[in-house]
Amino acid sequence: MNYLKKSIRDASFSGKKVLLRVDFNVPLDKKTHAITNDKRIRAALPTVQYLLDDGAALVVCSHLGKPKKDPDPKTNLTLAPVAVRFAELLGRDVQFAEDTIGPDAKAKAAALQPGQVLLLENTRFDPREEKNDPEFARELASLADVYVSDAFGAVHRAHASTAGVADYLDAYCGFLVEKELNALGGAIENPQRPLVAVLGGAKISDKLAVIENLLEKADTLIIGGGMAFTFLKAKGYEIGDSLLDEEKIGYCADMIAKAEAKGKKLLLPVDVVIADKFAADAASRVVAADAIPAGWQGLDIGPETCRLFGDAVRAAGTVIWNGPMGVFEFDAFAKGTEAVAQAMSECPGVTVVGGGDSASAIEKMGYGDKVTHVSTGGGASLEFLEGKELPGVACLMDK
Repeated sequence: MNYLKKSIRDASFSGKKVLLRVDFNVPLDKKTHAITNDKRIRAALPTVQYLLDDGAALVVCSHLGKPKKDPDPKTNLTLAPVAVRFAELLGRDVQFAEDTIGPDAKAKAAALQPGQVLLLENTRFDPREEKNDPEFARELASLADVYVSDAFGAVHRAHASTAGVADYLDAYCGFLVEKELNALGGAIENPQRPLVAVLGGAKISDKLAVIENLLEKADTLIIGGGMAFTFLKAKGYEIGDSLLDEEKIGYCADMIAKAEAKGKKLLLPVDVVIADKFAADAASRVVAADAIPAGWQGLDIGPETCRLFGDAVRAAGTVIWNGPMGVFEFDAFAKGTEAVAQAMSECPGVTVVGGGDSASAIEKMGYGDKVTHVSTGGGASLEFLEGKELPGVACLMDK
């Protein structure tokens, strides 16, 4: 997939109405519907301000939650409270349309003047959004003259507001999407060497395509987290009651052989922190990776592995990290994840954290501002690392 796309820097928007797709899928308090974290709104502000300064009028759209699964979506998942917070952060009025492509949206979009901002109601209130219905996409596109995508967290979905509208309007990326594409795309397609990929998390089935793609591109592949135990089992190790995907033992054996044949380093844990139960207060001790006793389960990488993985990360030209090294939600089993986070912060090369749990962990541990890039899109970044084409990126104009 070509990740070099035209951005808002490459055009003039003076006097134009811009359909701006953002990710305002913010967490809300279930009782009061108040926004509990406005980070996603703040992340869109640089693009919003740039377009306004350039003389554009903005028709902003976003989804919020999963209306199909909510008993009262019109009350619980309306973007009305988001419009209020958006206006406060932006420091100017934000009009709100009570529908997405209905009479209110059309009337307010038609009257919109340069420098004004309109936020449409939740795009997912219309079932045609998630089906990428061409007629819905055409009507949404008819509200503006040009399209800007700045919702990286949604670009892996082929929805009307993330991909379909680009069939009717010139499509550019905003600063947030541009930054994500440059960081992830550059790390994978044009990395400073050596390229070290660190993969963790619980389920190996979630990372099959990532492992295969990065085994082709990386110089060193580090496997930690719960999925490491299926690899250790493939080497003939006893893993006790540790997480195991029996169906993938053969796959792991093939990956170990493939890495060896390609001359790639595949680093697995050499010691692990084991526990007598899956609990924060479990009894724990460190054992060699091939000596986990029955009745015990591995919940983190051990101190020797922390050093091994950390040394590889610090010596990298580029590091991509996706997935924690252990059950970092329990303090007793967070040391491996913290060791990787610290090593990332000490690496002089390009350091990219690929969304999801690893992004949460590195922020929680205070290293978020000490790496090159922390992705804002868990699902999107994972599919990018798999080498998949992202519909919301493919639809944008190439540079």
